[in-house]
Amino acid sequence: MQLINRYKRETTVLGIIILFLAALLIINVIRSTPDKANATITQLLGTANQTSNNPAASASPTDQQITSLQQKLKSEPKSAPNNAKLGLAYLQKAREAGDPTFYNKAEAVFKKSLELDPKNYEALGGLGALSLSRHQFEKGLEYGQQALALNPTSYSLGVIADAQIELGRYDEATATVQTMVNIRPDISSYARVSYIRELFGEYDGAIEAMKEAVDAGAPGTENRAWVTYQLGNLYYNRGDFKSAEKIFNDALLYYPNYFYAQAGLAKIYAARGDISKGIGILADVTRRMPLPEFIIELGDLYTLANQTREAGQQYKLVEGIMEIYRDNGVDTDMEMALFQADHNSNLSEALAGAKQKAYLRQSYKTADVLAWTLYKSGDYKGAAEASRQALRLGTQDRLAFFHAGMIANKLGQKEEARSYLQKALINPGFSFLYAAEARLTLAAPGN
Repeated sequence: MQLINRYKRETTVLGIIILFLAALLIINVIRSTPDKANATITQLLGTANQTSNNPAASASPTDQQITSLQQKLKSEPKSAPNNAKLGLAYLQKAREAGDPTFYNKAEAVFKKSLELDPKNYEALGGLGALSLSRHQFEKGLEYGQQALALNPTSYSLGVIADAQIELGRYDEATATVQTMVNIRPDISSYARVSYIRELFGEYDGAIEAMKEAVDAGAPGTENRAWVTYQLGNLYYNRGDFKSAEKIFNDALLYYPNYFYAQAGLAKIYAARGDISKGIGILADVTRRMPLPEFIIELGDLYTLANQTREAGQQYKLVEGIMEIYRDNGVDTDMEMALFQADHNSNLSEALAGAKQKAYLRQSYKTADVLAWTLYKSGDYKGAAEASRQALRLGTQDRLAFFHAGMIANKLGQKEEARSYLQKALINPGFSFLYAAEARLTLAAPGN
């Protein structure tokens, strides 16, 4: 399988998102004093943290794997391979349960494995993945390269590719993923092929590759549910809500109560105009899985429903959770910059954070966040330049198109503004906070 136009076969092949990368970007990691931090999040939520009670997660085969490896290590504690395998199982469990404390457990056994065997490539690759989850992308790249030098596995290549994508090294990432799929065409490599194609605007090919990722997944596993959810997102971004709804429901059929798929359905209902149903589903999801991404979206739906008090509660909760993450050493500058820009809060701080991340990580996402913070800060020419960088690959990111459209409109570039805003509204649910503003701007005299 070849990746994109300049490499692709005659019939065309890392959210917003890639199998492993997307999970790492969505789930922020609390590095230290995890129990205290989680208790504080529970207090902010005002309800019991039910994350560990997710039926799909608690019944996961990953739990059986963890128990089995823990038992083996009791009788053979100096087994470097089993320590590394346990760390990888903890990483998987972190996503299934939405419980960041598993990252700390993973780090401990990875380091133990390397104490026993400094050349254990699985432990090095695992530490690379862990570094990515902490947004330490250069460090993750180093670990991935060390693992690859010892053993050229698909996993270590995946860590390298994810780091390269986040650092904006797209040509290098494309080559890495091509090598990855050549070595082992599987669920993980197909998902990365899909994301590479998506980045370059190859949507038909992205969907094709993600379908292959779904087919490569074992039935009843969280990994297959994850790539199915990603396939649904590809259709959603196109505005094909009918196909997206079917795909999200497919994920729930073989992985019941999967919170990502439920959140996907909430977006579809809201985008179709059933705001109350979207709120109901997403409120339940956030009670079980209080990820900032979901909480922000719930706040936006409350805003759309003119429930300002409830919206304010969600936004305040996001700020509290982000503060906890920062207190525990997690880098959330880019995510916080976008949140602050969206809500016109601490714009000087948001701009400083966006500039730093755009300098360190030359990705389209950091460029887009910088463009929006510059726009909200009144630097429209600077925003236009950053927006051009964000769209340079041809990525069909509807929110980035909206940002570009609003920037062009401010600069009096009416034709460009209209084109960008129309592209954003191909998916009328691209943003519950901004869709109405996009429509109003298009309808304004002169546009």
